[in-house]
Amino acid sequence: MKEIDTLFLVDDDDTYQFIVQRTLSSINLVKSIRIFSNGREAINFLESSIGDPNLIPDVILLDLTMPIMDGWQFLENYILLKPRLGKRVHIYVVSSSVDPSDVERAKNISEVSDYIVKPITKQKLISLLSSLS
Repeated sequence: MKEIDTLFLVDDDDTYQFIVQRTLSSINLVKSIRIFSNGREAINFLESSIGDPNLIPDVILLDLTMPIMDGWQFLENYILLKPRLGKRVHIYVVSSSVDPSDVERAKNISEVSDYIVKPITKQKLISLLSSLS
């Protein structure tokens, strides 16, 4: 099974960040994990990384409810950036929302690979990352 080079976790919950980072470290499927506490931080990083595909993640785990820039706003900005990134990025919305309108909205955005309801399990992470390698 091939390792994922870089994964971004975009989520404002410190406890959740810790759990996901710990889980990812234990399964050895991701070489590098970067954590952003809101969509603006992640978009700023992506904008500053245009021209260097090595800095662009392979996978983004994206929360919807965050301060400063939420997941929906991140996706709007990402869609504008996407043509200049030079690399395919798999975006998974990982949210505690079970609202059918959120699920439907996310699934209607072609850049979103899937919608996962929190908490994301170790087995789900393994399955998701294994399918990409």
